[in-house]
Amino acid sequence: MYESQDDAVEAILGGKVVEGDVVVIRYEGPKGGPGMQEMLYPTSFLKSMGLGKACALITDGRFSGGTSGLSIGHVSPEAASGGTIALIEDGDTIAIDIPNRSIQLQLSEAEIAARREAQEARGDKAWTPKNRQRQVSFALRAYASLATSADKGAVRDKSKLGG
Repeated sequence: MYESQDDAVEAILGGKVVEGDVVVIRYEGPKGGPGMQEMLYPTSFLKSMGLGKACALITDGRFSGGTSGLSIGHVSPEAASGGTIALIEDGDTIAIDIPNRSIQLQLSEAEIAARREAQEARGDKAWTPKNRQRQVSFALRAYASLATSADKGAVRDKSKLGG
């Protein structure tokens, strides 16, 4: 479970990711990034470490056409918009069924609701990454405040201006 692409890359190169792991990178979507970075480095480094066919990668970030391996991107709603990807914890089981195009976090509805409640209890820090040191420009903060989800095109929604 990684709060940024940078954290995931550090773990992959540091040998903390092993065969069979599902690497989850969240808060890289349109709002959370902000801007929806391409996840080229994590996929490239998984491959270079011999894990390209042995690990899955799930993210609310994006991929290019050059991505290989089991890579699931553009997860919507993203973590910064209250998506379930924000509720995943280290050690959780994630079932990926490719033929049926399904991804399931193997938790009870009660556990998911409890985690959602705990996230909401963080107040103005809810649905934000913990301990991120990334500098975000005014322009990107403005974009994030208006951005739609990746499944809606990650475009600015002027109706969010309220006027």
